[in-house]
Amino acid sequence: MRKEVTVAFHPCRFETETWSYEIDRTLINARLESQGAELAGLGVRLRIVDDNSRTIEVRGYGDLLNSIRLRSPADGISNLCLGHIIGPSRDCDLIEDIRRGINRVAFAPEMIRPEDENLRVCHNCGCGC
Repeated sequence: MRKEVTVAFHPCRFETETWSYEIDRTLINARLESQGAELAGLGVRLRIVDDNSRTIEVRGYGDLLNSIRLRSPADGISNLCLGHIIGPSRDCDLIEDIRRGINRVAFAPEMIRPEDENLRVCHNCGCGC
């Protein structure tokens, strides 16, 4: 394998009674296994881990995205939250958002804003940045 991408799930604690989101880890894991099989053919190994080092307080969908972290040491991505990688979610579809984030890390890590919010992003346009 040329690259390894890890998806780390932190436990969530929903902080409000007015908003919740059904997280079906069985379905998510099945979809990730399928995506992992596709990625393996392209030289990318997908790992799925539970990271219980901290619990994320969830008050909305953005916090839910923050509870999922992506790592790709080969690309200098040590532990970025899914929301940082994909930006705003189009449809608040967690499985689709995870898929998009994994694909961005696997195939276009240069499009991910640096962690310090420096917006210098290379678009492979030939400008030399």
